[in-house]
Amino acid sequence: MDDVAAPRPRVALPAQPDGVPWPRGTWPAALLPPGVLDALIEEMFDDSGPLATTYALVVVQGGRLCFERYAGALPHFDRPPEPVTAETRLLSWSMAKSMLHAVVGMLVDEGRLRPEEPAAVPEWAEPGDERQAITLEHLLAMRDGLHWNEDYVDDRVSDVIEMLFGKGDADMAHFAADRPLAVAPGSRFNYSSGTTNIISGIVARALGPGAPYERFVSERLFGPLGMDSARATFDDAGTWIASSFVHATARDFARFGLLYLRGGIYDGERLLSADWVDGARAARSVDVSDHSLYSLQWWVIDDGYGTFRAAGFEGQTIMLCPALDLIVVRCGKTPDERSAELVRWRAEVVAALAAAR
Repeated sequence: MDDVAAPRPRVALPAQPDGVPWPRGTWPAALLPPGVLDALIEEMFDDSGPLATTYALVVVQGGRLCFERYAGALPHFDRPPEPVTAETRLLSWSMAKSMLHAVVGMLVDEGRLRPEEPAAVPEWAEPGDERQAITLEHLLAMRDGLHWNEDYVDDRVSDVIEMLFGKGDADMAHFAADRPLAVAPGSRFNYSSGTTNIISGIVARALGPGAPYERFVSERLFGPLGMDSARATFDDAGTWIASSFVHATARDFARFGLLYLRGGIYDGERLLSADWVDGARAARSVDVSDHSLYSLQWWVIDDGYGTFRAAGFEGQTIMLCPALDLIVVRCGKTPDERSAELVRWRAEVVAALAAAR
């Protein structure tokens, strides 16, 4: 299997620095090194440049908010455009997948889900169904083998558009689970928002769909992190659309990043096991389309600094760099054909801050 990633050494995750309070309500503040990121920040907010539209950029280092800027306005069909501020709830797109990873981890830590066991999916329950070989770990790693086309342009062939906005939108976990096998489970990587919603369906059945599930996400994840703005969207079947839909402020997305950068500890409380967080930053697969590395609902960057990130459509990013104790949140709209420019920009941010140490 040439899409399997080779093991890489992990960079140690940094602890919250002594004397730096956890971001409850407000973030403790600091300043970026003078001039180090000025040109890169201006490039990010140049609407006519290759990165296109940026709504929000937040930089946290050493647990302190070092920089934030907001720009532009969110379009709406039923009211005037909404100017973006620090209080604006922005759309996660697929960054929500990494948040689902946290929820699954809580259930795994409690022994309520077991990644190595066949996934409990009703659509696969008939005797002899080959999909019964799919484990929860296969799903988390996007190596389930199901047929799925993650195309955001051509709705004639796109499974994801049909799931989110077409005939699958009432029960997205069922729509995705109904896909046939394309290859043997575990044999290939295929990025799939449908797969994430199958996982979310498993969680919904473990917790109870609708209100019980929503309460768990609020009380066990968003609440302890102080993500007061965060809102997860659920479909008609009571399943969190964790492939795509959390609305939160950029600062609250950074709070979620801090949970993983601190190895599952937040404000002195362990919310996730260290092993579960480490699993998120160990590359499992190579996306052969662009050679990027994927773990378990997280992307991994092979840069020597231990960087990993939650990522979403049009360049949404929560980038975590353990070696620099760094979080960078970017929300905006960069066309897919310019994604290489975002890869380059993120690498230049890390290199600039590393050189400034």
